Amino acid sequence: MSARESFAQLRMEPMYGFFHYFLNCVHEALFRGEVVGLENLPGDGAFLVAANHASHLDPPFIGAVMPRQMAFFARKSLWSPGLGAWWMNGVGAIPVDRDGADLSAIKRVLATLAAGKSIALFPEGTRSPDGKLQPAKGGVGMIVCKSKVPVVPCRIFNSHIAFGRGGGFQPGTQVHIVFGPALQPADYDSPTDGKERYQRASERIMSAIASLGEPPLVVV
Repeated sequence: MSARESFAQLRMEPMYGFFHYFLNCVHEALFRGEVVGLENLPGDGAFLVAANHASHLDPPFIGAVMPRQMAFFARKSLWSPGLGAWWMNGVGAIPVDRDGADLSAIKRVLATLAAGKSIALFPEGTRSPDGKLQPAKGGVGMIVCKSKVPVVPCRIFNSHIAFGRGGGFQPGTQVHIVFGPALQPADYDSPTDGKERYQRASERIMSAIASLGEPPLVVV
């Protein structure tokens, strides 16, 4: 854990802080990938992290390496009674329809950002079956254009191997997480795009994610 992350849990809500520490340990012990570009995260204020998506490991691992508490989207269908719903409510997950165009979720996102907090989202909308980047969906573009906050592109490598769709759990896989320079609203939003504004905003963000390269292989 870097100096910036040391004792970050003390600034988080207790349940979130506990799982932040636990999942950080899991990432370091079992998936020992590189974490690159934390210096690109804004030091304070609201921002969004936009990442590719290929595994159920992606949201918890992004949260685990971030030095501040985040909120995440999760499909509404996961809120069935039981331990899962209790856990997602406890860590502040935001229920959303799969296409990301859920108006109630968008209101919660804007309120969360207005409070100076940060949110992670996934422009592809669903997990890639093979780790390859998928086309972005316009729902995320709507959120970022309405929020007008910096967007930090993030690319996760090898999570589809570690625990992908239809695959088993593969500890020992190096799951790398790379954060790129933050995009300002003028970088992703162009009101002159007209009816294509939100879709093109999503595509610009996805292009920034695609530009992030994989760190060199680390022998462990």
